[in-house]
Amino acid sequence: MNYSVLLESSTVQEEEGIYYAHVPSLGITTHGEGIEGAMTAVRDLIRLWVEEKKAHGEAPLAVRESVLASVEV
Repeated sequence: MNYSVLLESSTVQEEEGIYYAHVPSLGITTHGEGIEGAMTAVRDLIRLWVEEKKAHGEAPLAVRESVLASVEV
């Protein structure tokens, strides 16, 4: 499975260097130190999420197309 991940740096001064990793298809978010740390954390979280679904006899959610867009206000 290949899920899209949106990475965003924290805007909180005390969290400098922290990145949030959001998986839109699954509705889950985690964080880590730098981009590499966030990607490691999100891989682990996805694996755990899928294992949990399977343990309860549920199918993991299908991968959906994600589009990153911006809007000027």
